[in-house]
Amino acid sequence: MSTSTSTPIDTDELLTKVKDMYRAVAETPQDEFHFETGRALAERLGYPSEVLDEIPGGAIESFAGVGYFFDLAGLEPGEQVLDLGSGSGMDAFFAAHQVGAEGRVVGIDMTVAQLAKAKSLGDERGVANAVFQEGRIEQLPFQDASFDAVISNGVINLAPDKDAVFAEAARVLRPGGRLAIADIVTEHPLTDAIVSNVDLWASCIGGAPEQRSYQEAMGRAGLRVELTKSNPYEFLSDQARGASETYGVKSVSVLARLPAA
Repeated sequence: MSTSTSTPIDTDELLTKVKDMYRAVAETPQDEFHFETGRALAERLGYPSEVLDEIPGGAIESFAGVGYFFDLAGLEPGEQVLDLGSGSGMDAFFAAHQVGAEGRVVGIDMTVAQLAKAKSLGDERGVANAVFQEGRIEQLPFQDASFDAVISNGVINLAPDKDAVFAEAARVLRPGGRLAIADIVTEHPLTDAIVSNVDLWASCIGGAPEQRSYQEAMGRAGLRVELTKSNPYEFLSDQARGASETYGVKSVSVLARLPAA
């Protein structure tokens, strides 16, 4: 079963909705969204406060992740890390703190406002080992076997072609490298009405795949799932909560590994 959506959806409209929503998250994080943002969310998900204290505050205020996965990732000093859908940079800065000056983190995102904010925050704090560039997670502008780890937080569900995302992640990983992510999945299939609703896609609901098919997509890309855990994540709006209760929409963190050569 492919995780590319078979339900008609206007991908151009979806792209615009996603960019508009996450531009707002970057520029006006105090606004109300379908989802939580900010430091309180990060700490509830499991981010240690002592590390958050070392990260630019502007990145934390625009944090809109759905889980914590750094305990699964096990990043080491000197490693090369890619952050898919890096947003305003919180996870990239967190990873940069873990890999140290000898390591490097690259954040890729398609929303210009998010990239501009992440770059500005990194420059202000002098974070030399985290860089940000524009791009699509389905078509990564990197050579094969470039990274030790790929991370992502609440982003892959937004991609219509998840098989392509996992294939690209596997391609840029070095043999033995790992994928550590948090994302939104479902226990039951969503209706066509939900899947074709671009507003619910942009809110991390409409594009959420069944958990089994999500992990099967990783397997098709050559990634072996090693660990999965649930996250204490909740949606805010009545519409999003209703879908969550009816279809078992939830957040999970997953560790998968590319076999060593």
